[in-house]
Amino acid sequence: MKTDVVQKPDAEAITLDPQSVELPVSAWLALCDDALDPNPFFGPQFLRPFLHHMGGSAVRLVVVREKRTGRWLLAAPVGRRPAGLALPVATAWTSDYAPLGAPLMHPDAREKDVTLFFKAAAGVAGVLAIPYLPLASQTAQRLMNLEGVQAFVTLQAQRAAHASGAEGEQQLEEAFKGKRRKEMRRLLRRLEDHGPVAFECVTGPAIPESFEAFLDLEASGWKGHGQSALKSKAQTAAFSREAIAALAHDDRIRIDQLRVGDHVIASLVSFIEGGDVFTWKIAFDESFARYSPGAQLAIQAFRENLAHPGFRQADSLAIPGHSMIEPLWRGRLETGTLLLTSEPLSSLKRQICAADIALEKQLRGLGRTVKAKLKSRKT
Repeated sequence: MKTDVVQKPDAEAITLDPQSVELPVSAWLALCDDALDPNPFFGPQFLRPFLHHMGGSAVRLVVVREKRTGRWLLAAPVGRRPAGLALPVATAWTSDYAPLGAPLMHPDAREKDVTLFFKAAAGVAGVLAIPYLPLASQTAQRLMNLEGVQAFVTLQAQRAAHASGAEGEQQLEEAFKGKRRKEMRRLLRRLEDHGPVAFECVTGPAIPESFEAFLDLEASGWKGHGQSALKSKAQTAAFSREAIAALAHDDRIRIDQLRVGDHVIASLVSFIEGGDVFTWKIAFDESFARYSPGAQLAIQAFRENLAHPGFRQADSLAIPGHSMIEPLWRGRLETGTLLLTSEPLSSLKRQICAADIALEKQLRGLGRTVKAKLKSRKT
């Protein structure tokens, strides 16, 4: 397996093919377990099926490892793509299916190791973009304070999350009290007219079967009609099934379900990385929409998270302003795209990248406005 190696006295940066059978997966998984800020999308269980089925032959895994022991200190998939509309730069490989860009960083990684990672990932252009980076994370702080590297944050946004412990309990109390608590309980009692109601938390060997139920549920609703459900396309169905099976094998996934009798009417797929929970996908039976099954399940998942041993925090991964999850998960996770540039011409590089990203964001917003207007006219 051919690798590009950048030497340092006690560490080296290597560029690997993430899909190679020769890859030291055990070292990769060890870094996933030890990372300062977990990222399930940058581990082998998710990333390899995703790149295999969704395209990503040009994506390389940039790794910093100890020369003597082979222990991985940092890792992230990196490829070249436009920062905005036109300017291609080295970018941590995120997507709508994987909206989290935090590189896997070992607590023992020193500043010179992080700098080595940046240089290897940025290449000769000296520019690296890291989208969807949690800005308050330890990983972000280390990346933003590298000596000789300019850091700039753009596309800042907040998405729903919730904390653990007393803070999490308080957030749950604030979200589920008064009129909302009374109404949700009333709807749950009305739901019992259709059969016995039960919440179930699925883990382990039962995950693949439960995920098939999720795929069917998602495909039966508006995502299926719009051909955006995972099951709508062969490649998304294949990658998600493989990723879910791999994550289930390592006990890194949970599926929460709301059932009426033998029928699953809502399903929530979450990734579990140590004490962190990432809610990946949710679906519900739209014929039961009047009972708010998605909201019922989101509240139940909140309770499950708080009860999970060692739980630290939950990231909804939802788009900012999500109408269902934001009123229920009162915590907020601030993310942004971090642009890192080397010192030579760094100011100019940063300005060009930022302008390109800003223009792309502006045009996306215009496109959504036009789409909404056209939809309103049709209705």
